[in-house]
Amino acid sequence: MKELQIPEIVDLASAFYGSAVLFAALDAGVFAAIEKAGGASADLPALAAATGASERGLRMLLDACVAVGILAKDPATGAWRNTQAGRLALVPGAPADLSRAIAYNRDVYPAWGRLGELVRTGAPVERPELHLGDDAARTRVFAASMRGRAMAIGRGVVPMLDLAGRTRLLDLAGGPGAYAELLVRANPGLSAVTVDLPAISDAAAEFVAQDGLAGRIECRHGDYHADEYEPGAYDACTIFGALHQESPEDIVAILGRAFRALKPGGALFVLDMMTDATRASPPFSALFGLNMALTTKNGWVFSDDELKGWMREAGFAPGDTRPAPPPMPHWLVSAVRP
Repeated sequence: MKELQIPEIVDLASAFYGSAVLFAALDAGVFAAIEKAGGASADLPALAAATGASERGLRMLLDACVAVGILAKDPATGAWRNTQAGRLALVPGAPADLSRAIAYNRDVYPAWGRLGELVRTGAPVERPELHLGDDAARTRVFAASMRGRAMAIGRGVVPMLDLAGRTRLLDLAGGPGAYAELLVRANPGLSAVTVDLPAISDAAAEFVAQDGLAGRIECRHGDYHADEYEPGAYDACTIFGALHQESPEDIVAILGRAFRALKPGGALFVLDMMTDATRASPPFSALFGLNMALTTKNGWVFSDDELKGWMREAGFAPGDTRPAPPPMPHWLVSAVRP
């Protein structure tokens, strides 16, 4: 692992400045306002009028966006424009739209300021129920954010799953239904059952209905900590981006329920943030473990070798670890029910 030098330590101490700039620019609608102006440069009065922001505050924010590389500025006119990456990822509705996914990072931003509290107590600094149903507004933002993130990740991951000849998929902790939608679209003979907590499952059902897939995807209320599914009724099971909030004992139990739901020869696919045996690489995964610990009781990040051990304990024969396409450092581990 790289060891930082003194200038890099100073940069690290202020790295959160850039995150705050990104969050504020998205909240103000800066990238959308510039794109609405035709994608060309936009000047300060026009952007202030479009966003409802003060010219003084907005000018400072826009220049900070240039400084961190998420906007560009015309040196002759002083007007601002979206970067190529910004047009793809920061404008809502763009081909690689990350604006909803980034909203989740914004929502957990205050929790990171309480990291010392987590270190002292070992307990999360906010209740996970806030974004899982107790707070309706936070739950809506969480569901939309996870859907946006899953759509972006899933387009690269779905081609990695071999579901040829499989007809019924169980999607545990299916969230807002994004992965199930992508999978059934890519596999015309496939139907899916997603399972998640009621508030999240209800949001999934709305998204699925809007996309015309209610006939192929059932969004079921449930809790994979306790539910038992129709035995031997499924020939594939996915658990995407969920096990990083579970204890080792719960992971084995969840995998056991998946095992019993699958037919012999059924395939299990687990996509998650994972580290190697050092617990420190990839760096983003190690940091993500802290993010989960701040917001969930058992949040962390495990290694792929640990996951394969739990798979064996539940009865599966694990396969290879494969990295998902960038930019997110997810790993996909597959297994088969013998």
